[in-house]
Amino acid sequence: MNKLPKALVVLSGGQDSTTCLFWAMREFGAPNVEAVTFDYGQRHRIELDCARTIARMAGIRQTELPIDTFAAIGGNALTDNSITPEENARDDADTTLPNTFVPGRNLIFLTFAAAFASTRGIDHIVTGVAQTDYSGYPDCRENTLKALELALRLGLDSRATLHTPLMFMSKAETVQLAQEVGAMPALAYSHTCYNGAVPPCGRCASCELRAKGFLEAGVDDPLVVRTQGGEHE
Repeated sequence: MNKLPKALVVLSGGQDSTTCLFWAMREFGAPNVEAVTFDYGQRHRIELDCARTIARMAGIRQTELPIDTFAAIGGNALTDNSITPEENARDDADTTLPNTFVPGRNLIFLTFAAAFASTRGIDHIVTGVAQTDYSGYPDCRENTLKALELALRLGLDSRATLHTPLMFMSKAETVQLAQEVGAMPALAYSHTCYNGAVPPCGRCASCELRAKGFLEAGVDDPLVVRTQGGEHE
C-alpha cells in the first residue's frame, strides 16, 4: 500500500484556511498534515489565537513564524493602524485594490512555507487563496500561483506543489465544502473580521463577504451562533 504524501497548510485562523486544513486532512490523512501560521503584525491579531485553537481541535501540529517586515513597510489597513479597513464588499466592476491589500503577502507566505516544508520533506503546500474573492487581489490569482510554484521548484530544487482547493469557488461553495470535510465545528472558532472584533463587526468588507456566503449557502455561521450569546475570547 502506497504511503500518502505529507502536506503543509498555511493556516491563518480564518474561514478559508480552516476549510483548507480539513480538506487537506481528508485528502492526505490527518497524520500527514501540519500547519504553519504567520505573525506579520496584523491588526486582527486575534486570528493567531484562532489558528492555535483550530489546529488543536484538529489535532494538527502547528508552527508559528514571525514576519515583521510588512508592519515596517506599512501602507495598508491590515498592518498600519493609522489606516481604517474599508467597509462594504466591492463588486466585480471595481478594479482598484482595497486598502486591506498587503503587497506581496501571499508571495512571501508561500515562499516561507515552501522553505519550511522543504526542511521537513513536505512537497505539498495548501493555501486558501481564491481568485473569485471580491477584492481581486493579484497574489490570489491562479496565474500568480502557477508562476510562483515554478519559481519555488527551481529555487528550492524541489517538487513543491501548491494546492488551492478554493481557487474558483464562491463563498457559498466554500461553506458547502466546509460541511463536506467536517470543518464546521472549527469554523465556530475562526476569525475573519478585519477589525479584530469578537463578535464580528459585521461592517468591514471581510465580514460582509463571509455573511453573504453563509446566507447564500443557507447555513448559519457557527462563529455567529457561538458568539451571539456573549462568549468572547
